[in-house]
Amino acid sequence: MSRIVLVLGSSAGGVARHVRMLAGGLVVRGHRVLVAGPLGTEKAFGFTGTGADFAEVRISDRPHPARDLRTVVRLRALTRGADVVHAHGLRAGALAALALTGSRGWPRLVVTLHNAVTAGGAVGGVYRALERIVARRAHRVLVVSPDIGERMRAGGAGRVDPAVVPAPPLAEPGRTPGEVRAEIAARLRATAGPGPAGLPDRADPADVALRPILLTVARLAQQKGLETLLDAAAGPYKGDPVFVIAGDGPLREELQARVDAEELPVVLYGWAETADLLQVATAVIVPSRWEGQPLSVQEALRAGRPVIATSVGGVPAMVGDAALLVPPQDAGALSREIGRLLGDPALAARLAEAAVRRGRELPDEDAALRSVLTAYGLPPSE
Repeated sequence: MSRIVLVLGSSAGGVARHVRMLAGGLVVRGHRVLVAGPLGTEKAFGFTGTGADFAEVRISDRPHPARDLRTVVRLRALTRGADVVHAHGLRAGALAALALTGSRGWPRLVVTLHNAVTAGGAVGGVYRALERIVARRAHRVLVVSPDIGERMRAGGAGRVDPAVVPAPPLAEPGRTPGEVRAEIAARLRATAGPGPAGLPDRADPADVALRPILLTVARLAQQKGLETLLDAAAGPYKGDPVFVIAGDGPLREELQARVDAEELPVVLYGWAETADLLQVATAVIVPSRWEGQPLSVQEALRAGRPVIATSVGGVPAMVGDAALLVPPQDAGALSREIGRLLGDPALAARLAEAAVRRGRELPDEDAALRSVLTAYGLPPSE
């Protein structure tokens, strides 16, 4: 039995869910696990419910010298006597590396990098310095996309391997397709204008029931490329599709203002059960500027939905031949592929079949656990 410390910073989604999955799997395999991170992550994700222990450590999104120094001191105490420290994210990885400075071989430090550095200026410079700390001090770096791996090798990392970050099994829908479409129609009606006189009400439930639904699941943030999606949403397209964006975030008001001003066929749906929306999705659109191994794409593939995505980060390797790929921030290319998909039922059917095949090939949680145990230098069967 080994003592393993999992370290993470602030997270509202995929990283914390991944850490919770690892914590539970490692506990089941007989290891003692301590999760160290912000208190809000424990409240939201319940790491202790897996059988792991939890210790509050303040790791925010942005550098804060005085607070970070206290975090390094606290991590040094928490990791004393550990066999492995596995940090998730660049800031958590760098602070864990500093906390372990001077240790003689153990604990072994493994860092999973879930996101690329996209900031510029002074903030970008700080993050590049953190990358160098992780590259030079981690025993092994796990990356969610090839471009991050290249950066870490260039920074001096001795061992870089692909990370395995699977989506959890797709849940059963909680509502019928008819109920979901009625809800989309209601939300479209709440924000749509009266429409031209003499033409059908485009927010009428009967009308929405016949229109393609193009689904995007994303946090409403700059990385997700949603301004490009709105550019492409103007159409026109065969079937008059409704674009449904499921998620929330800092750009919500800005995006809604543009949807209203341009009268776009877009519904900012808010957070929802992905399985409910996938039932009615004609296709899933991923317009991101960068992605690693997005859970939303894995869910779309498992549900057998055609995917149109930007060719960034780890997406091409994930989707294989089961998606149409376009350059990031290219609304024209995105619009053309949407039009091609909607106008060619045979193409849509081929992509749906490829998605099902690719979804079956995706790694599962057991594969993720075996991968990290190998990175820890422990037998994968433990």
